[in-house]
Order: sequence, then C-alpha cells, then structure tokens
Amino acid sequence: MGGRDYLIRRTRSSDWREIRSLRLEMIRDTPIAYAESLEDALGVDEAEWKSRGERGTAEQSISLAAITTHGQWVGMMGGYVPDPQTGPLLVGVYVTPAWRGREFGMADDLMAIIEEWAKAEGSSLTLHVHEENARARSYYLHRGFEATGHTVPYSLDPSARELAMVKTYPK
Repeated sequence: MGGRDYLIRRTRSSDWREIRSLRLEMIRDTPIAYAESLEDALGVDEAEWKSRGERGTAEQSISLAAITTHGQWVGMMGGYVPDPQTGPLLVGVYVTPAWRGREFGMADDLMAIIEEWAKAEGSSLTLHVHEENARARSYYLHRGFEATGHTVPYSLDPSARELAMVKTYPK
C-alpha cells in the first residue's frame, strides 16, 4: 500500500514508540484537531500505546501509518465503528508539515485506504472537525465530505464545537 517515497501500512503493537512520537507531534502541531491534550498524551503508558498500535488490525477498526523509505513516520489516519447506528468514524488524521500538499499525495493515499475500509464497514464515513480547523475542513470538502449541520461540543473545551461531516457511498 502506498505512494512515492513512502509506504502505508497498518499499525501493530510493536510500533508503539513511533505511534507515541507521531501522536505527540500531531498534538503539538494542531492541538485543536485531537480529543487529547499534550499533558494527557505524555501520561499514557507503554501498554496503552501498544493497544493503540493494535487498532491497525482490530475488528471494526483501522490505523494506518505513512512511513518514508528512510523509516521516518510522517502520517497517520484511523477509523473505527463505535456502534452500528454511527457506522465508520474517521479519526487521528495527520500528515507532518513537510509532507503536506497535493504534490505529495500522502493524505489522499491514506484517505483512499480508509475509505475502502469504511465501504466494507458501512455506507458512509463520518468525522468531527473543530470549527476553527479551516485547513482540515477544506481538505475534507475537497475529498467529498459534506457538513451535516450537526455539531458536538469539543471534548477539551466544551465552549467550542466540532462539526460533523459525512461522505456517503453508493451501494
């Protein structure tokens, strides 16, 4: 699976150090994009990081890593099905700044794999994006997601909102 100077693969528990490192980078880069504070992430123990790695192969779950040919982790994206009514949810979307942009195609490559997984799990893919994360909202619109009009409180600051977006797949 993958593109040009990187490969994309599912994560596993043995990846826990790389997952931890990239997760901390993600939160530092765009704190409003994740439902975890830096302080909380720094407090996560090895067993939990290993558990997060296992999401790559767990039932009704997917966790992908984009890794350069030199072994540097530069992107992640995941999804899971919390319940049958909700269906597949997109989570943990991140590409390191040096690898962002359509010229690299990394986010699109990750998303294509996530969407194939989502189609096998349901008829749509839903996400929640912070109301102030214009870059992410723009990317999701470009990928065919539409705002539902539904919002939820942002877990780290209930005075802020996350906007629900969905992409529906034809049967």
